[in-house]
Amino acid sequence: MPETQENIDPAALLAWHVAMGADEAIGDEPVDRYKAEAAQAPGAPSPVGQSSAPGHAIAPGQPTTASRPQPNTGPTPVAARPALPTSGAGTQAAEDAASACNTIEELKAALEGFDGGLLKRSAKNTVFADGVPGSPLMVIGDVPGSEDDQNGMPFSGPAGHLLNKMLAAIDLNRSENAYLSVVVPWRPLGNSKPDAALLSICKPFLARHIELAAPKVILGLGGTLGKTLFETQDSISRQRGRWQEFNGDNQKIALIATYHPTYLLNQPHQKGNAWRDLLAVKEKLAS
Repeated sequence: MPETQENIDPAALLAWHVAMGADEAIGDEPVDRYKAEAAQAPGAPSPVGQSSAPGHAIAPGQPTTASRPQPNTGPTPVAARPALPTSGAGTQAAEDAASACNTIEELKAALEGFDGGLLKRSAKNTVFADGVPGSPLMVIGDVPGSEDDQNGMPFSGPAGHLLNKMLAAIDLNRSENAYLSVVVPWRPLGNSKPDAALLSICKPFLARHIELAAPKVILGLGGTLGKTLFETQDSISRQRGRWQEFNGDNQKIALIATYHPTYLLNQPHQKGNAWRDLLAVKEKLAS
């Protein structure tokens, strides 16, 4: 005869429930599920006085789940933001912002607040300058290196260590009588070369920076400075060793370019040419 609920051994039934994982009572009073009415249709509300979960009773007067206010589970509306141009505010805005600055501190603040487009948004920091403003020598590099981008200071990695040695060889250092900056204040994505459109945005800030720093001599490291100020397409090999003149705000400043320290680390055989350029700088400063 098939076994019915009347002749099931309670101990065996309890052992079966324990084996299935029901090892804890969660209600104050036992509920005989075998005597309960037929299972409700899926989604039907639980009757008053009984919860939808086994072993949970709803106190009289307590609202059922169906009557409780339900949280809004729909999508959260997001207000659309205006798209920012990838190229930034543009050359005219750069000229207006730079020309309005009367001190180096104002120029730095203007550059940090300027919309440099995707280039600036992808960089970690705006790299402005290091050293002593007003020094007789202003050294200007191409673009920030990875270490420069991390801490916001130009020439702070291996190239900076070599530059320190180069300056020391002609009795200069960044903490006393040299001022350091870069043409492009934000590290390009993938360390790519800056294009003409980017250099045209950087040029007003660069020129104003030189005017406010007012050095006696400018040393360009790499070919980007010449391409920005003089719009030349010559490589650094053609630019280096030749004196040029920067004409600023009632100023005429001697400028010479040489190889960037990063290039010298990879091409040490060019250090002789760089040394000759440094000696030319030393002679110009002494004149």
